[in-house]
Amino acid sequence: MRDFSWKYFTLTGDVESFMLYKEMDQYGLSAHPSAAEGFDEELAGEDAE
Repeated sequence: MRDFSWKYFTLTGDVESFMLYKEMDQYGLSAHPSAAEGFDEELAGEDAE
C-alpha cells in the first residue's frame, strides 16, 4: 500500500495519497508485493497515455 500511495502521488500530485504514504512509512507498514500487482499494471497503462 505504501508503494501504491507513492506511485499515485507522483502521478497525480494528490496530497491525501502523500499523507497516506507518510503514515504508512511512519508505522513501517507495506502491502505484500503481489497484492499491488494489478495497481502497478493499471498505473503503467495510464503513464503510457
